[in-house]
Amino acid sequence: MRLPSLDRPVTSAWLDLNGRRLDSSPYVSGAAEAKMLLETLHAEKMPLRLVTTGIFNGPRFARLYVDDPDYGVPFLGSTDILNADLSTLPLLSKKLVERLPELLIQDGWTLITCSGTIGRMVYSRPDMRNMAGSQHFMRVVPDADKILPGYLYAYLSSRFGVPQVIGGTYGTIIQHIEPHHIADLPVPIAPKEIQESAHNLVVEAAALRAEANALLTSSIHELEEVMKLPHLPARVGKSGVTIVSSNTVTSRLNALFYSQYHLSALGPLLDLPEASRTTVGAMSSAIVEPPRFKRTHVDAEYGIPFFGTTALMWADPVPVYYVSNAQQYRVDEKTLLVPRSGQLGGIIGQVVLPYGNILGGAVSEHAIRIISDSQVITGYLFIALSSEYGRRQLKARAFGSSIPSLDVREVRETIIPRPADKIIEDLGNRGLAVARSRGKAIEKERQAREIVEEAIRKGVR
Repeated sequence: MRLPSLDRPVTSAWLDLNGRRLDSSPYVSGAAEAKMLLETLHAEKMPLRLVTTGIFNGPRFARLYVDDPDYGVPFLGSTDILNADLSTLPLLSKKLVERLPELLIQDGWTLITCSGTIGRMVYSRPDMRNMAGSQHFMRVVPDADKILPGYLYAYLSSRFGVPQVIGGTYGTIIQHIEPHHIADLPVPIAPKEIQESAHNLVVEAAALRAEANALLTSSIHELEEVMKLPHLPARVGKSGVTIVSSNTVTSRLNALFYSQYHLSALGPLLDLPEASRTTVGAMSSAIVEPPRFKRTHVDAEYGIPFFGTTALMWADPVPVYYVSNAQQYRVDEKTLLVPRSGQLGGIIGQVVLPYGNILGGAVSEHAIRIISDSQVITGYLFIALSSEYGRRQLKARAFGSSIPSLDVREVRETIIPRPADKIIEDLGNRGLAVARSRGKAIEKERQAREIVEEAIRKGVR
């Protein structure tokens, strides 16, 4: 949050500019400064509502979920839109979505979270097309005849757009923003070449993210086919009822471990020849859960970006803060990260191969590290553990009731397929390609924002 300086206090002019609002949001977020700077631009400016065909939230409705992908539509919540991997989304009934077509998302839109942590934005990419979305994020639908969609997103997500969006929030405990709060937000209409440069970069980033997800999915399917493993749906289903012999229950009593959800993944792996299966511990060089440590917060230029486990899932991970004393918590491409705590339907057991700012950054001790001798092995472990055969084991191996947790031993003992070395190398390189594509996408979006910001600083000539 940015505070006005003592030598530049909030004035009556600022109050007039913001509809005489007396809450702090428009004044400490940088929104007032951004508006005043845009007022000085000689370039054409138009209200957001005039360069879009709609700014709206999805409708409120009674949700009806299904388990079978043949009868469901992936459903995006306000946190889901931030995620890189969309393969584990819950499914809304197709019949329900047919009655409410306004739930559907199309690519090229700017999506903005509008409750809780507001103002987070994503550009809807091709793999989001025709997914359903909740009422907790806004859809900004660009009018392509007036403005290029990628340019509009780059502007809204820039240092000039975000403060104005956040400045429209209201509420104290749970903040909100509504479409009419940003309808008159001024949008500079840059020359065609600037718009095209920013737009093309944003579109390329969206395509890279969609391609990365498609590559991950196809790699998992290839692993299953090579090992002759039945395909498991990539969603957390019902655990089911299982009868277990008392002789089997020797080390743990939690039901999920003995459920069909877990056994459907474990059984086919145990049926493989012994030479065709192994454990995570056998393929890695070390599995580590770092100790807790005291964080010393510093300014960005003096520290290392520090990431919590939730941010690891995002398409563009944002550090919680910067720290000066976290060298031993830095990660690289030979490190696989596994969130060790959380809800079973959430991030626990969701493996991440670092990309973007995470590489070289520090990661919370709440992520177990799987360290390998080579990047290729790390890439293969990423594919194997991203499959339902890996994911279901990791979730079922968690222990505890309120907040389940994983430990190093449970991760080490997780069983994975062991195909021929050539297959491991091929899949490992694909896993690395997934992470690198996600990193390239982040860089392209940053370049797009820099183009827009530089144009505004120069007066958009």
